Amino acid sequence: MTREPLRFCLVGGGRAGRVHAKSLTGHVPGASVVAVVDAHAETRQRVASDFGIPHSFAELDDALNQGGFEAVVITTPTFTHAPLAIAAAKAGKHVFLEKPMALTLGECDAIIAACTAAKVRLQIGFMRRFQPEFRAAFERITGGEIGTPMIIKSLTHGPGLPPAWAWDFRRSNGMLAEVNSHDFDCVRWLMGADPASAYAEISNFKGAARGVTELGFYDTALVQLRFANGGLGSISGVCPCDYGYDARVEIVGEKGIMQIGDMQGQAIVVVTDREAGRVSPVYRTWPERFAWGYINELREFADCIRTGRQPGASGEDGRWALAGVLAATASFTQGRTVALSEVLTTA
Repeated sequence: MTREPLRFCLVGGGRAGRVHAKSLTGHVPGASVVAVVDAHAETRQRVASDFGIPHSFAELDDALNQGGFEAVVITTPTFTHAPLAIAAAKAGKHVFLEKPMALTLGECDAIIAACTAAKVRLQIGFMRRFQPEFRAAFERITGGEIGTPMIIKSLTHGPGLPPAWAWDFRRSNGMLAEVNSHDFDCVRWLMGADPASAYAEISNFKGAARGVTELGFYDTALVQLRFANGGLGSISGVCPCDYGYDARVEIVGEKGIMQIGDMQGQAIVVVTDREAGRVSPVYRTWPERFAWGYINELREFADCIRTGRQPGASGEDGRWALAGVLAATASFTQGRTVALSEVLTTA
């Protein structure tokens, strides 16, 4: 079947940008990346060279003025998301926006409104929804295999520090946003209900040794959630954890339990001597752990553009994930359980 050609502009040439460029150029039929935008000349030139991208720009406005593409993939720091996504939508471009969606719920609303007004598709980069084992788990849960979910536990432990801008609470909502946005989305998606309240505790074990002096920085977080349907949840976040990239979920239902993911990165076990014992590889990076999720989410985005249907990771999903982050942040800041209604009504 012939696929209608789709041309993309990559906005941001960092690690996530390169992952998406690789997916678009190698795994999405009919897709091409025709422009890259990055404020750093060396970065955009390297990305353009590595992926055969013909045009590069320092600013999105310059790329929009030249045109020649139907959609943007935005992977820049969170504090830039709203102006970039709104500008792209107003120019009639479909928007794929990495998580976290924005800094505030007001910014989320403005992005959604701009995309709705322009009648363009908006998809948030929640790749776990498109990772095969997570998708299969969702279908089996909704099919009733383990009964109604009662408890859901999700963890994301990342090996390295988030970028320096993410330490600054004027430009970021901290680790819960930058690392654990996926968890907030995943537990809501798999539970099949919106969060109703959050209680969070944080700690900082490694920051000082890693040279982080930013006030309020934390590298460890534990969040407890109650959902609107009575279900309970927890989110564990550690970054840096150093041992590898670790993302797992457990759901206890009325009729059984389901576990998604494990620590073993390859189906290989090695034993060389009695002292070393049994050794198996772990996932080292997030692109490795969710390789198919990153490919499938952009296939989804391209298909939604072509067919006009709404993406499976919507702006509303991005807004709910941020609401969870904001409620959890208010919780550890104020030392109490915070109802999601408190966050939602102040948006």
